Amino acid sequence: MEKKNDRKKERLNKIIAMAGITSRRRADGLISLGLVTVNGRVEKRVGSKAVWGIDTITVDGQPIPDPPKKIYLLLNKPFGYVSTLNDPEGRPIIRDLIRDVNERVYPVGRLDFDSSGLLILTNDGELAFRLMHPRFHIPRTYKVIVEGSISDKSVERLKKGVVLYDGTTNPARVRIIDTEQERSVVRITIFEGRSREIRRMFDYVGHKTLKLIRIGYGNLDLGDLKVGKYRHLKNVEVKALRTSVGLD
Repeated sequence: MEKKNDRKKERLNKIIAMAGITSRRRADGLISLGLVTVNGRVEKRVGSKAVWGIDTITVDGQPIPDPPKKIYLLLNKPFGYVSTLNDPEGRPIIRDLIRDVNERVYPVGRLDFDSSGLLILTNDGELAFRLMHPRFHIPRTYKVIVEGSISDKSVERLKKGVVLYDGTTNPARVRIIDTEQERSVVRITIFEGRSREIRRMFDYVGHKTLKLIRIGYGNLDLGDLKVGKYRHLKNVEVKALRTSVGLD
């Protein structure tokens, strides 16, 4: 049986909002009016905390539901899919690839329609937010095929950061895997997630991106997961992700 100490206390207004009852601001009003109870006791202190799923919480006499089970998936997204759960243009969506997953999960960040590779999906909103936030410097690693033979000078420029319209990129890890006259294969790791950042970085140094595959995110890598398939993350992988953003 799960113990109370196994879960972190959270503010009541946050719990009420996450349960879909009302906004945090309105939840504070309900608390002030004495309409919220915790374990049978009226709780009128704004800012008070409880453990969702362990403590019994009611709002206006109605118990709030237990929190949904946390789901963590790793998908090898194919080219030609959008990283959303619906698309007004009718293009293939990643939801089509996880139809046997009953819980509603959301992608952590995105991969462009014409990109492929590792995509995390979860209903753990706090973890997703932190993984995407640049403050935590979570590494994203890509295998990129570009036009032309890339030079060591261009690699050094990418490593140090290049100037894009939305600011200078952070230093990156860059390594040439293979280079020929017509194309080059490069492994690059960045620590932020701007829109089409990798493609724009290579455009800056004069190389059009032909193919982009994300092969790593944080402590995760694609391994031998086939394109279009997904797997559930192991407990140790989830713990490592949460630790990397200060949640455990």
